[in-house]
Amino acid sequence: MNDRIEIIDGGNWEEFLSSRFAVLMLAKTTCEHCKAWIAELGEALGDTGRYEGVRFGKMFLDKPGLVSFKRANPWLAEVGDLPTNLLYVDGERIK
Repeated sequence: MNDRIEIIDGGNWEEFLSSRFAVLMLAKTTCEHCKAWIAELGEALGDTGRYEGVRFGKMFLDKPGLVSFKRANPWLAEVGDLPTNLLYVDGERIK
């Protein structure tokens, strides 16, 4: 497991997304493509300091406790493919 990829849940998502630069990966625990992408990204990040100042996080949408995140992000209902990657700058979803 790579320490650069934080686990984002109902208790820390607001703080994480308000970072200067944040990349959030939406996934499900049963999604094999999600697991593979998280592992690949973790390997690419390594401990090199690459992308210093950027926070990387993964959120498992099938875990409990995400009601506030789902309510605050109604566009989430339209996400069909996982994993999905989101880029936030100063708390605003850019892509």
